[in-house]
Amino acid sequence: MGSMFSPNTEHIFRSKLPDIHIPDHLPIHDYCFEKLPDIADRPCLIDGATDTIYTYSDVHRLSRSTASGLHRIGVRQGDVIMILLPNSPEFAFAFLGASLLGAVSTTANPFYTPAEIHKQAKASSTRLVITESCHHHKVKELGVDVLCIDDGSFAELLTAEEEDLPTVEIKPDDVVALPYSSGTTGLPKGVMLTHRGLVTSVAQQVDGENPNLYFNEEDVLLCVLPMFHIYSLNSVLLCGLRAGSAIVIMRRFELVKMLELLEKYKVTVAPFVPPIVVEMAKSTAVDAYDVSSVRMVMSGAAPMGKELQDKLMTKLPNAKLGQGYGMTEAGPVLAMCLAFAKEPLEYKSGSCGTVVRNAQLKIIDPETGASLPYNQPGEICIRGNQIMKGYLKDSEATARTIDEEGWLHTGDVGYVDEDDQIFIVDRLKELIKYKGFQVAPAELEALLIAHPFISSAAVVPMKDDLCGELPIAFVVRADGREIGEDEIKQYISKQVVFYKRIHKVFFVEAIPKSPSGKILRKDLRARLANGQTH
Repeated sequence: MGSMFSPNTEHIFRSKLPDIHIPDHLPIHDYCFEKLPDIADRPCLIDGATDTIYTYSDVHRLSRSTASGLHRIGVRQGDVIMILLPNSPEFAFAFLGASLLGAVSTTANPFYTPAEIHKQAKASSTRLVITESCHHHKVKELGVDVLCIDDGSFAELLTAEEEDLPTVEIKPDDVVALPYSSGTTGLPKGVMLTHRGLVTSVAQQVDGENPNLYFNEEDVLLCVLPMFHIYSLNSVLLCGLRAGSAIVIMRRFELVKMLELLEKYKVTVAPFVPPIVVEMAKSTAVDAYDVSSVRMVMSGAAPMGKELQDKLMTKLPNAKLGQGYGMTEAGPVLAMCLAFAKEPLEYKSGSCGTVVRNAQLKIIDPETGASLPYNQPGEICIRGNQIMKGYLKDSEATARTIDEEGWLHTGDVGYVDEDDQIFIVDRLKELIKYKGFQVAPAELEALLIAHPFISSAAVVPMKDDLCGELPIAFVVRADGREIGEDEIKQYISKQVVFYKRIHKVFFVEAIPKSPSGKILRKDLRARLANGQTH
């Protein structure tokens, strides 16, 4: 379709693929199982740990039983359940079961510390947690019901009768998923994703005569990226279900185990993040396995350079490699490589593809807000039914992110070239991306300044080949107090999940701030790049 220019010279970029009809009245679970009569006996979820295979009819039935069981123990429409699980079939049953009830799933990393889990549970008004018994100690103080998938309490839900499932009227604008994201600034916030939003996002990827992301019923998808992260929940689980593909679930990434599963189940689609690509590109173990079935490697959550792409291609001779670009608030996919389409179009190395269809994208000048033409870098903005409804109980942060015309401002800087391909060049937003995981500087700064020996602190990213970025801190000691780097690192690591740990501490006299008191992280990043860390 190319780009359209309106008379007021607002440059709006659109997909090269035509818009399609997207059903906006269906809840996400009905939409994902719309083809059920044709694929009921096909494999749907394969548990990589046990080799248990659930067919589409099994998954549909067990999701409905989960919904009945949740209802039996008091979960009602609009209630929030927290799914605190590694990848597992039960994760899918819990998410789909909650959706069937009109309830909301907030997803959290099981490696979070109790303090991090408590913050999210309290902020989201969680009334039930589904987890594993090894994490029970982290949630027992919450004062809510806890079900574990490995002690029989979750299995009891699955014995509930489908017939006991209440009839609920779910509106397209009802929230179904509540992942937490730091957005462009500040502390993690609940991102309200609706039934209409998720249906739109999945359709933008896998629906239509020429799907942007061509999954089909013969495909076997690898689900190694964590389902609690919206990229995997949306682009692997929900897209896979909608397309009728088989989904091989891995609890966590281990290279050799992953290679075994690729070979055993003849995996055709492998969604990765750059750290997995790095390990595959560097390892000789890959040569010992037959991975010729892989036809598509999707990479997202963090940018990947050309050199890394080329290295991986020598290991996977039959695969096309391409990147997508997403953000939790954007529902999450903004752009996708057209090499993955059913009728592929050219993909330039280093680009993250073109904007998804049924959506509009523009690039704006961060200073003036004016929209920019081709090849001019500026802030990327997206508009469409797939974007979030807003941040939970935070209208101010919502208004800062979604403007009055419905444009979501991503905080990412990029440009669109003359072939409508998008290139990300920088970030306005302050997030640190460690192996694709979000680290909010404000969260770590709040912990640092709570220490009695620290009077001021700032956290910024430091580039790293393996992890992408590492969180490092600039610290001002309180008057007359002595505190060392190791002590600060340990103080933080006791309170946060592993990827938020501070990797280096630089002691300084003062933290640069604007007249309004905002930390000038750009100045600190520049000092870091120039080696001026004192």
